[in-house]
Amino acid sequence: MDFSVIDTGLVTKLLLLLLIGMGPKIALVPFLEMTKNFDAKTKVAIGKQMVLIALVAALIIFAAGSLLMRLLHITGGAVAVAGGIVLALLALKMAAGPTEKAHEDLGIAIDPAKIAVFPLAVPYLLNPVGITVLILASDEVVSIASAALVVGLILVVAAFDYLVFTNIDTLAKRMKPASLVISEVVFGILLTAVAVQLFVSGLGRLGILTATAAH
Repeated sequence: MDFSVIDTGLVTKLLLLLLIGMGPKIALVPFLEMTKNFDAKTKVAIGKQMVLIALVAALIIFAAGSLLMRLLHITGGAVAVAGGIVLALLALKMAAGPTEKAHEDLGIAIDPAKIAVFPLAVPYLLNPVGITVLILASDEVVSIASAALVVGLILVVAAFDYLVFTNIDTLAKRMKPASLVISEVVFGILLTAVAVQLFVSGLGRLGILTATAAH
């Protein structure tokens, strides 16, 4: 990302990446599955906590990402490769469809406070794409304006998440189970492609692949 010039292309690209990396789609199906036995009030409380935790984590990662990279001697290429690998694991699980048994089927009680933090806030809502983008953006911003742009877009995406997960029952009534499964598989395949691109871009940044191959 080139933050030297803030234009429509940069804003659009960053917004799309944050919608993938911090938007509601990846967390939606796991949220519905894990909260299906809770009442509406509890679901809303879980949704609020999940969004708040993801937002705070995103802001901390953006604020500290560049410093952590320098302290640990990590390059942007290494971050992109690592993000691609972790995202691929998550995306392949989505693409495989709902094959795991629910927690209640195994006789395990679900703690609303715990699932709001893990796995719903991280790594489902704030997922490897979001974490990777925020770390790279932290290292690449060149001015207060560019930093403000990233923070502003984080807040916009978090507000969208809040709107979705505090009205989840209303939305769930309009969603057909078959459509959710199909969209989950399709999005899993698309995310796998994003993971591959992250991995390849990271290899390009590291000089392992040529710039032409990486793009």
